[in-house]
Amino acid sequence: MQNGNRVSFKVHGRYALFTDPLTRIGGEKCSYHIPTYEAIKGVLSSVYWKPTFTWFIDKIRVMKPVKTQTKGVKPIKYNGGNDLSIYTYLSDVEYQVLAHFEWNLKRIDMEMDRNEGKHFSIANRMIESGGRRDVFLGARECQAYVEPCAFGSGQAFYDSSDKIAYGLMFHGFDYPDESGENKLTARFWRPTMVNGVIEFLRPEKCTIRRDVRPMTANPPVSIGLKEEGLEL
Repeated sequence: MQNGNRVSFKVHGRYALFTDPLTRIGGEKCSYHIPTYEAIKGVLSSVYWKPTFTWFIDKIRVMKPVKTQTKGVKPIKYNGGNDLSIYTYLSDVEYQVLAHFEWNLKRIDMEMDRNEGKHFSIANRMIESGGRRDVFLGARECQAYVEPCAFGSGQAFYDSSDKIAYGLMFHGFDYPDESGENKLTARFWRPTMVNGVIEFLRPEKCTIRRDVRPMTANPPVSIGLKEEGLEL
């Protein structure tokens, strides 16, 4: 991995809701105490994403103490109407993120777009401007904000906390356009936070998996510069 494809930034917000998507179909929801790999990948996808590459989250640093807050909500029932539930959110959260991108080799049609310097420059400009799309932490109602920063800078609440081990947690999804398999698979792992820093396993190193449902990748066909009349 070269420095030309690595980015660092901080993301913060008033609330966050990091839940296992396999158990959040309905009823009351309670957030994990730390972000999931998929949630932080979603943040980066909102900041800047193209099918040419895939974002990989290297590690995060938890900057503020873990605090929870409950709220009464009225989610929509699948058969119509509203229900009353209690959601437990994380409150006043801030994380430093270190991540990098790698080419999505499944998208051969995007091979001409594999320009590391271009995507690295755009990604950093998007971080400086707060992202291309709305950024949220785990759930749509948890609005978040992105700012550039050097990973490891500043003082964090858990800098001297030594090691905190968590149990089995959701890691992320394997989608067909990235895995090459015609199914959606959920990954799980057992994270450990050391002095406030969580180093994520690469997706292929997660050994605990569950097949969710069949799914086929159906990406749009790239027209290409020649067909658009833009070829030099």
